[in-house]
Amino acid sequence: MITLNGHSLTIVQMKKILFDKERIQIDDLSLEKVKTSREAVERIVEDGDVVYGINTGFGKLSDVPVPKEDVVALQRNLIHSHACGVGEPFPEPVGRAMLILRLNALLKGVSGVRPVIVHTLKDMINANLSPVVPQQGSLGASGDLAPLAHLALALMGEGDVFVKGEVRPALEVLDEYNIQPVTLRAKEGLALINGTQAMTAMGVIGYLEAENLAQYADLVSALTIEGLQGIIDAFDEDVHIARGYEEQVDVAARIRDYLEGSRLTTRQGQLRVQDAYSIRCIPQVHGASWQTLKYVKEKLEIEMNAATDNPLIFDGGEKIISGGNFHGQPIAFAMDFLKIAVAELANISERRIERLVNPQLNDLPAFLSPQPGIQSGAMILQYTAASLVSENKTLAHPASVDSIPSSANQEDHVSMGTIGSRHAYQIIQNARKVLAIEAICGMQAAEYRGSENLAKKTKQFYTEARKVVPSIEQDRIFSKDIEQLDHWLKTRMCEEVTPVVS
Repeated sequence: MITLNGHSLTIVQMKKILFDKERIQIDDLSLEKVKTSREAVERIVEDGDVVYGINTGFGKLSDVPVPKEDVVALQRNLIHSHACGVGEPFPEPVGRAMLILRLNALLKGVSGVRPVIVHTLKDMINANLSPVVPQQGSLGASGDLAPLAHLALALMGEGDVFVKGEVRPALEVLDEYNIQPVTLRAKEGLALINGTQAMTAMGVIGYLEAENLAQYADLVSALTIEGLQGIIDAFDEDVHIARGYEEQVDVAARIRDYLEGSRLTTRQGQLRVQDAYSIRCIPQVHGASWQTLKYVKEKLEIEMNAATDNPLIFDGGEKIISGGNFHGQPIAFAMDFLKIAVAELANISERRIERLVNPQLNDLPAFLSPQPGIQSGAMILQYTAASLVSENKTLAHPASVDSIPSSANQEDHVSMGTIGSRHAYQIIQNARKVLAIEAICGMQAAEYRGSENLAKKTKQFYTEARKVVPSIEQDRIFSKDIEQLDHWLKTRMCEEVTPVVS
């Protein structure tokens, strides 16, 4: 059981809730803070004090006062008008992550919602429900308004939810799970949609996949080194300590660990003096991507525990301030950085693929073909990898440098962070397919060299992966091999092969 308190949620805990179906509970002290902030909202409504979002319009309409008898209609209208997302829905785990993050933010006790809101969110999470949320439509400030409005619809018994992989009407599912739909009252609609939970949820899911992909990038590259009889000296610890980047040192240590006992690696001067950069510089390039992952994780965990709605209520209602915590710039930058880091893992992987298949760059059969000429072998696998990395380059264009004013120029600078997080996720999917192609080619090269000569750990990977993708003995529909190995890499945690060296 994981306790949410608005302050200490981690990505590791998110992974347990989302994928291990670990249940959550609400911290008692945090619930008291929620009650206190709600009391402040109800005093404001009763006294008729004018406070943005409680009894005023929104955005450019913030100067329009709303009578006390209309505050409930104000919140309902807010959700209905803002639920205008379009496109395919976010993957089911992303919608559920949005529920978790929205609940955690409300538990900071500065948003002014009733306890029933947090309890309903908790019940939906523990029932493994997920709102169906269209991916497109957010500017990333004032937060993820359109996506989160679709989340709010699910709480109200409107819209749709995912349940056990199936899309069903929210009201029907809530009734089935004995969860009472909520009627939003003063400020509650705004508290639910004014935040960065869509971009952050997408970022968390992307990060988890990117971390696993980066681990496999190190392992698969070690297999490629063996397939090309690479020079092990370039991974000597002293070389990497001399530069000083911790992550670079770690990658070199992992490569040495993976290749321990290999009879396929060489020493400098044995076959050649130096390897190409895509081999020799694996620690430098992969290490830089690991640095970026560390940065992204740090920013995500801050945002996961952040109050990002507006206004915020402090000191029991004595201080209520309209600010801009909903602006997604920190996550927008992190997602753009993540895009670049993962795209580079694919870029250098594609260059290693080229070295594996190009007969002008190695002494292996041309394109690893069992019958060069009659059979094309892995020739077009490299084409596919090149196409994917090229697509990644267009997706890696930073979303965060763009901004379009909205709400009659009241909201005149936005982050586009949700676009960045979505594109990061697409890049991760593409990069893993490139890595799958490298693994297929690396295994084939190792087979020509003699798979019995592989290091213990790369041999373990080779043996397991061969159950997914058999040896290339005849040209076949390689699309199926790529998709199958991609799925295997995605769903199999790399830690099962070997732990990350710290």
